[in-house]
Amino acid sequence: MASSTFATENPIASQEQRTFIGGLGFDRVMMVLSFLFVGGVYLDGWAHSHGLVDKTFFTPWHAVLYSAYAANAVLLVAVTLMNHRRGRSWSEAVPEGYKISLYGVPLFLIGGVGDLIWHTLFGFETGIAPLLSPTHLVLATSAILIMSGPLQAIWRRAENGETSRWATLFPALLSLLSVFSMLTFFTSFASPITHIQLLTNPYTEVYGSWGAAGVLLQATMLMGMLLLMLRRWQLPLGSMTMLFTLNAALMDLFNKQYLLAPVVAAAVAGVICDLLFWRLQPSVKRSGAFRLFAFVVPIIYYLSYFASVELTSSGITWTIHLWLGVTVMSGFASLLMSYLLVPPAFPEAARS
Repeated sequence: MASSTFATENPIASQEQRTFIGGLGFDRVMMVLSFLFVGGVYLDGWAHSHGLVDKTFFTPWHAVLYSAYAANAVLLVAVTLMNHRRGRSWSEAVPEGYKISLYGVPLFLIGGVGDLIWHTLFGFETGIAPLLSPTHLVLATSAILIMSGPLQAIWRRAENGETSRWATLFPALLSLLSVFSMLTFFTSFASPITHIQLLTNPYTEVYGSWGAAGVLLQATMLMGMLLLMLRRWQLPLGSMTMLFTLNAALMDLFNKQYLLAPVVAAAVAGVICDLLFWRLQPSVKRSGAFRLFAFVVPIIYYLSYFASVELTSSGITWTIHLWLGVTVMSGFASLLMSYLLVPPAFPEAARS
C-alpha cells in the first residue's frame, strides 16, 4: 500500500505506521491554513476599522473568516477519522500535537453561534468593544488553539531539539506568528502601531500614559513568545525579521492611512536582532547571552519604531524622557521574563 501524502517518513516503520497521516508534511499544510485563518481575522478587523461592516452578522468579511475556520476544522476532523479507520484508537488517531487544536474546532463553532445570539440580544459592538466582547474572546481562544497546532507538534518531537533548519522550524514559526498576531489583534487598542496618533498629536498626559502602557504590553507579549522559542530551539537566521515584519504588516491594516513606516521599522529591527542573535548565540546553556539578548531586542525594536515615526510624520510630540525611558523599561521587562524562562541555578545547600 502506498504511503499517504502526509505520512511520517520512517523507512523501518510498520505498514500501519507508514499510512498514518501526520508528521512534518501535515504540519506544513496546517501552517498554511492557520495563516489563512489569522488573515481572515485581520480582514474582518480591517472591515470593522474602516466602517465597512453592516449591522448584520452575515457579511462577506465573516464569510472569509468562517471559511478559513472551516478549512482548518474539516482537515483536522477528516484526518482524525481517516487515521481511526486505518486501525488507530480515537486517542491515537489525532496527529501528535493537535489534540488541543481539535478541541478548538467545536469551541469556535459554539463561539460563533453565541456571537450571533449575543448580537441579537445586545446589538453590535463599537469602538474597542468588539475586541473585548465575551463571545469574541471565546472565538479568539478557540482560534489560538487551532493555530497553535504546528507549533505544538514540532515542539513535541525530540529529534528537533537543537535544530536551526528553516525546513523543520518554518511551520512552528508561522504557527507562532499566527498565535502572536491573534494576541496583538485583540490588544490593538493598546498598540503603538495602530495608534500612531498618540505619538504625533499634541501631547497630553492621557496620550502619553496610553502610549507608554501600549509599548510595555506589546513588548512583553513579543518577548514572552520569542524567549519561549529560544528556550526550545536555536532559531534559523531571519526568524525575527519574518516575525517582526509580517506582524507589523498585519497590524498596519488597521491604519486608514496604511502607514508603511512601522513595517519598515519592524523589518530593520528584525535584521539587526537576527545579526545580534547570530553574534551572541543566546541559549539556555549561555544564560548571560540569553539575558543580554532579552534586554536588547525590545530596545532595538522600539528605537527603530520611534525613529520611523520621527522621520516620516510631523514628528514625535513626546519628550525624550518619555519615549526613551519607556523603551529602556521594555528592555527591563523582557530581562525579568528571561529569569522565569531560564532561572538561576539553586545553590547546592538549597537543593539538599
